[in-house]
Amino acid sequence: MRDGGRLAAAIEVLTEVETRHRPVQVSLRDWGASHRFAGSGDRTVIGNLVFDAMRNRASLAALMQDSSPRSLILATYAVTWQKGIDALSEVLAGDQHAPEPLNEEEVRKLSGNVPTTPESFEEADVPEWLWPAFQEVFGDSAVDEGRALALRAPVDLRTNTLKSDREKNLKRLAHTGAIATPLSPLGIRIEAKPGLGRMPHVQAEEGYRKGWFELQDEASQLAAHLAQAQPGHQVLDYCAGGGGKTLALAAAMQNKGQLYAYDADRLRLAPIHERLQRAGVRNIQVRDPATSSLDDLKDQMDLVFIDAPCTGTGVWRRRPDSKWRLAEKALNDRINDQKNVIDNASKYVKIGGRLVYVTCSLLPQENQHQTSWFLESHAGFKPVSALEIWQQTLPGTVAPKYVSKHGELLLTPASTGTDGFFISVFERTA
Repeated sequence: MRDGGRLAAAIEVLTEVETRHRPVQVSLRDWGASHRFAGSGDRTVIGNLVFDAMRNRASLAALMQDSSPRSLILATYAVTWQKGIDALSEVLAGDQHAPEPLNEEEVRKLSGNVPTTPESFEEADVPEWLWPAFQEVFGDSAVDEGRALALRAPVDLRTNTLKSDREKNLKRLAHTGAIATPLSPLGIRIEAKPGLGRMPHVQAEEGYRKGWFELQDEASQLAAHLAQAQPGHQVLDYCAGGGGKTLALAAAMQNKGQLYAYDADRLRLAPIHERLQRAGVRNIQVRDPATSSLDDLKDQMDLVFIDAPCTGTGVWRRRPDSKWRLAEKALNDRINDQKNVIDNASKYVKIGGRLVYVTCSLLPQENQHQTSWFLESHAGFKPVSALEIWQQTLPGTVAPKYVSKHGELLLTPASTGTDGFFISVFERTA
């Protein structure tokens, strides 16, 4: 396929996403299945066009004064990818499978010759109804933080110290352009490729198959690090999901002690078994909610780790369509879920043990507001400064920009170069 046909395909997929309210990945998969002539390179470019259009939807719609799939895709190619109007016009004219040529109004808008005064939320590519929350958290940096969330994310890997070390992995992955992450002592990063660029398939690498490394964003690695799970500890990962942070905690424990992996949704736990085997983890018990309980763990845990259900605003770089699907009801549902989760999970912490609450959200309603509620309603817990743990265990690294009065940390793409993550730590005193 040439770029003209790829643009037409991207418009078709984005139309499907918006009219039928389907996830982008599902629409892309179905399009590929019904267009077998498209090669993997074609599908990559089409996917990049659609995802970048979603990342920058508000700002591109403001530029074009139109939010139609055609306007968003053409603006992505000409503006976001910096191809320019001449190249876009040539592509549209030189391919019989391309969309209709540019009209005069589209040329004017793409040239920046139509005066526009976009609102701040449009500049930031953040849904309007969420803009007050971004301003509450980030103040004058809210636009910059929103823009960073609209960029492509790198591929981050975590070295599995049960089987390998970072230097060994870096050598094995040198052909991918992999570098060490600046904050996580175990992290490896492959920077995002711009425009037509295609990322390497790291799961096909020998190191992945042998369990030398796992896919895990640097912020998620840091959250597990700051939990400070130790060899010999009794640890409960209360919302284990697919097990990414569970594996990181197990490696920190050096396969010593006992780690319990639990999730209220047993389907989310399904991938964990294969991952445990590949990683060489031997100190984990998976507690299936359908066939077992956690009653025997009450008041017994040195550490309870909660990766709480949330809106996922911190991972918009990876799931750009989700920010436009997010509704206020979903946020309210997550807030209620979080209160139930943190209340229930706190029962398993022993006196002197720690509770770690993290989200991949940037919204204060899911972060600082929740931890304030927890401290007010659970007198037997006190805050522990995650910032102090950072400074003690990550010497030489730059401390995060956003720190609450209790030392809670908020990591963001603009300030730390990671996904958005909130990290808080509590100790049970009574």
